[in-house]
Amino acid sequence: MRPKSVISCPHMGSYHIIFGQLLRRLFPDAQVLMPPPITQKTVDIGGRYSPDFVCAPFKLNLGNYIEALEAGANTLFQSGLGCRYGYYGELQEQILRDLGYDFTFVCLSRQRARPLAVSAILRGAGCPLPAHKIGAAFYLAAKSAKILDEYEYWMRENVGFEAVPGSCAAIHENLLNALSRAFCLRDLRSAQSYAARAISKIKLNRPENPLRVGIVGDLYTLMEPSGNFYLEKQLAREGVAVSRIMGLCFLLTPKNRRRLIGESGGYLMYPVGANGADSVSQSLSYARMGYDGILHIKSFGCIPELNAAPALANLCGDEGIPILELSFDCHTSRAGTETRIEAFADMLRRKRDAKIRTPGA
Repeated sequence: MRPKSVISCPHMGSYHIIFGQLLRRLFPDAQVLMPPPITQKTVDIGGRYSPDFVCAPFKLNLGNYIEALEAGANTLFQSGLGCRYGYYGELQEQILRDLGYDFTFVCLSRQRARPLAVSAILRGAGCPLPAHKIGAAFYLAAKSAKILDEYEYWMRENVGFEAVPGSCAAIHENLLNALSRAFCLRDLRSAQSYAARAISKIKLNRPENPLRVGIVGDLYTLMEPSGNFYLEKQLAREGVAVSRIMGLCFLLTPKNRRRLIGESGGYLMYPVGANGADSVSQSLSYARMGYDGILHIKSFGCIPELNAAPALANLCGDEGIPILELSFDCHTSRAGTETRIEAFADMLRRKRDAKIRTPGA
């Protein structure tokens, strides 16, 4: 008798809630088991069995997989598109098999991420749904991601100014619970309405013109807070309004490369891979909207973001906007990163104060 499928996939910020719900829709007879939250243990496990030169997302994912397998998972999912991440699935699978784990590995990357290929792969993994219901499951997941992204965008802008500490986090937790239980559009509309009502009731002590920082960089390091030491929360504690456009909906939105190069303002002549051009175009937009600073964060060795770095340096020099570059790996110091962010926020405050004292500067 074939054992019951116990399915798991890596964490990626709050989106593991949406991934888990999608897997439950696709595999109604299976158990969905998400790995425990990413901790230093996860980092240590993933780093121990990963090649040194690969980026941190590979190591964190591998740590997720090992913890899930140890907890009883027997089917693992992986996906990826725009950079080396899209080629990591096969290597991760081989490492896990070399470690002696027995499991089914489902990789939806590159050409296997096309709709017809996804449908065939999912059926081969035991999904009993016809093609139109598979499409409906992905549609509901995309709607869930849109609702979550809308709230998290608002939260990043305002959580540093909440009158009652923890108010935004409480709404976030309730929204995630509602999305995890949503199985139809009516449930999603109810969750969206809840978030809108809850936002309207939050009291904010937001100054008229707070410090504003735009964050750009590689998607995984942006979206997985444990991979960047929860720097958005630290900026909120510093009284900074944070803007980050890149999220799951951004990842799923088709992009015109020629248009992106045009929006880079001449700082890029050619695509630099993955979301490197997005980092440049968004930074230019932040600078021209009067933001006080830009944070460029990436996994150590992320080639597209390394390619974008010279353009970002030139852009920020020309526009007169400070930029802080941060790279993350299993060996990155949390204390050192927090010190640099604190110093960056302090520098932005002093720069703002100096400009106020010297009008027209």
